[in-house]
Amino acid sequence: MTMSRKCIVSAVVMFIMAWALSFVVHGLLLGADYAATPGMRPPAEAQTLMHYLILAQALFGIAFAWVYVQGKEDKPWLAQGVRYGIAIAFLTVIPTYLIYHVVTPVPLALAIKQIGFDSVRVVLMGVVLAWINR
Repeated sequence: MTMSRKCIVSAVVMFIMAWALSFVVHGLLLGADYAATPGMRPPAEAQTLMHYLILAQALFGIAFAWVYVQGKEDKPWLAQGVRYGIAIAFLTVIPTYLIYHVVTPVPLALAIKQIGFDSVRVVLMGVVLAWINR
């Protein structure tokens, strides 16, 4: 897996965006939903496992950037970024939260919120990634 300088910059930016936007989605927008869901980890316990979250966001940022750069086409960057974000939502976000609904105590209403917010998050990331690589 070779990564150009632009791909490395893209991966770093995607990691930062993944981390920041996930905090907005899961810490701010859905925090009260998580607190009200029986069986979810309390914030203090989750904080002790934060290193796994950082690792997951870093791996996502690297893979998100690398896959985009491998398949980038000579087409308008904005549409390409939106399409890429939608594809990633269908590949990762939607299946993940539907599975969580089945195997964890996450209610369907919360899973739908997670799907909506995280789909917007990855589409925004796709747009920024496409802009960097235009």
